[in-house]
Amino acid sequence: MLDTSQGEPSVPVPATASVAEEPRGCLFALSQPPLMIFLAVIGTLLLLAAVHDLFLL
Repeated sequence: MLDTSQGEPSVPVPATASVAEEPRGCLFALSQPPLMIFLAVIGTLLLLAAVHDLFLL
């Protein structure tokens, strides 16, 4: 459940945390090499299956 209170935060924010730092989202996840390799392998397998169905069957 989200905390919607307007008071002070219950967990202190470390002094090294930057306010301007944006949260990491989906585009950050897609920039990771292991995920991109995995997606490339899956895409290649799907492409090979489609080519096999279209031209060899």
